Amino acid sequence: MKQIDLRSDTVTKPCAAMLEAMMKADVGDDVYGEDPTINKLEDLAAKMLGTQEAIFCTSGTQSNLLALLAHCERGDEYIVGQQAHTYRYEGGGAAVFGSIQPQPLDFEADGTLSLEKVSQFIKPDDFHFANTSLLCLENTQAGKVLPLEYLGNARKFTIDKGLMLHLDGARIFNAAAKLKVDVKEITKYFDTISCCLSKGLGAPVGSVLCGPKNLIKKARRWRKVLGGGMRQAGILAAAGIFALSNNVQRLYKDHENALTLAKGLAGINGINIDMKMVQTNIIFADIKADMESLCDFLKKKGIIIDNSNKLRIVTHLDISGEDIDCTIKAFKAFFY
Repeated sequence: MKQIDLRSDTVTKPCAAMLEAMMKADVGDDVYGEDPTINKLEDLAAKMLGTQEAIFCTSGTQSNLLALLAHCERGDEYIVGQQAHTYRYEGGGAAVFGSIQPQPLDFEADGTLSLEKVSQFIKPDDFHFANTSLLCLENTQAGKVLPLEYLGNARKFTIDKGLMLHLDGARIFNAAAKLKVDVKEITKYFDTISCCLSKGLGAPVGSVLCGPKNLIKKARRWRKVLGGGMRQAGILAAAGIFALSNNVQRLYKDHENALTLAKGLAGINGINIDMKMVQTNIIFADIKADMESLCDFLKKKGIIIDNSNKLRIVTHLDISGEDIDCTIKAFKAFFY
């Protein structure tokens, strides 16, 4: 029985061609800047995202943390979404390692942060307060794509307010696929962008932080401080190159599978899905059933989901159309 793992797009396995590229990777000592495959990956990422430079990181958590440490000084503050990954799911790294204060705000329904609300929380230039220096956005946010018009307004807003603008773009290529634009049409509004290689793009590990030379130079120093100075890591970078070269254009398939699955589940009595929120490869649903029982039932049929209060399903390159049909049938069998 094939295992259909719908918990996240982080569960993907390297394909045979990716593994071959990793085996054949030309390597060197990256701390000396001598790993040609890492250098190639960083050049490719910077070119694709439209920035001056990029730095290869072990994870999205590290990539986002490097951005925060590069942008902010001790005692500075960044404004971020209450449910944003950079605030809620990264261990408080900015505060722990950088003495950077977060100012979390609630997201709007569409995944944006109200710029009017952000304006109200920018601290005055007064030594009683932390210095607000950075605004962090997330795209996609819980699978929702931020509108280009909003991004343009956010860029103008941060310039007017004297803030820098960072994007947690873990799934930035999913956003571009949904909008049917080149990813640079999104990234051009940001000072720095974190992009994950190990989610929908299918690499086994790694993210890249992209931005201007001065900030990437600072990020490279912080990466070393955080223990992220890798040696012959071109083996991992080769997977990232393969992912960027081969798995970007196919992301729409994951979106189509998610929409098909959402439609199938929405027709089941006991499952409620807001179809407007199914924009990329992530589905959220309210379930009128015991989640533990549902998880156990599906697991026996080879389908894995997270046991949480709200159902979250993520499609990815290891999920086929047949897997979607099988999953819909399994849900129907449980509820009926």
